[in-house]
Amino acid sequence: QNSTEYTGDGSVCTSGHPASRKHTGNWKASSLTIVCSFCCYLAYSSIGKNLVSYLTKVLDETNLDAARHVATWQGTSYLAPLVGAFVADSYLGKYRTALISCTIFIMGMMMLLLSAALPLISAGPHAWTLWADPISSRYIIFLVGLYMVGLGYGAQSPCVTSFGADQFDDTNEMEKTRKSSFFNWHYFSINAGSLIAGTVIVWVQEHEGWLWGFTISTLFVTLGISVFFLGSIVYRFQKPGGSPLARIWQVVVAASRNFDKVLPCDSSALYEFSGQGSAIEGSRKLEHTSGLDCNSDTT
Repeated sequence: QNSTEYTGDGSVCTSGHPASRKHTGNWKASSLTIVCSFCCYLAYSSIGKNLVSYLTKVLDETNLDAARHVATWQGTSYLAPLVGAFVADSYLGKYRTALISCTIFIMGMMMLLLSAALPLISAGPHAWTLWADPISSRYIIFLVGLYMVGLGYGAQSPCVTSFGADQFDDTNEMEKTRKSSFFNWHYFSINAGSLIAGTVIVWVQEHEGWLWGFTISTLFVTLGISVFFLGSIVYRFQKPGGSPLARIWQVVVAASRNFDKVLPCDSSALYEFSGQGSAIEGSRKLEHTSGLDCNSDTT
């Protein structure tokens, strides 16, 4: 294999073979993750920015109960990335974890859409008789959907972002530079999504109705996830490297055992073997640094 033809970071294509520099990764792949992040954050933000209004005006909650639900929902959204990142790194990989999380996200959005449409479904001569109490049913459906949205969005967020960064090979200086630009564009896209959600989508919710607002948000999520999935053929995949907790303990044990040893002058001698790979399957070597050396001269 020609070293210039394939990536040097151990990434593989969708068929499991070494990833081609020319046909996989780079901007053509990472731009799809940016689109997905934009669409998902737009939908998530459109709910969060106007959630208190929906709970108080539509579901007739008190301000105290609404504030409690918002805080709990946001806490779920902030803790879910820990679960998503752990599952991705340890077992499923970032791509599959992102797809599963996005599926939960879409299901949650559809439940929110159903809760907004329930008054129309349960009224009129052809009303559904599935729910004996449409008001309580609407409340339950909304809360279940709301927490599914928080869990799904939170779990996919670190996976999609880091998966987009994986499309650039750190062993290639040109691609390494592009990775920095990727993060700039990524954060620009989610801030653009937040801006649109806080202006356009919130206006639609307040003036055209929540059914239209949730419909637009659901369509954006579906679009973003579809774009992310359709780009599978051009993605570069990193194999899961096992539980990060086990690796943390390995570092602690190794550091305690080697505390009194003298470091070699050549930092490459610290690695277990030569090459770009790591002794841990699915992981890459980290560049050696003396920044955290307790014995280094900081003057």
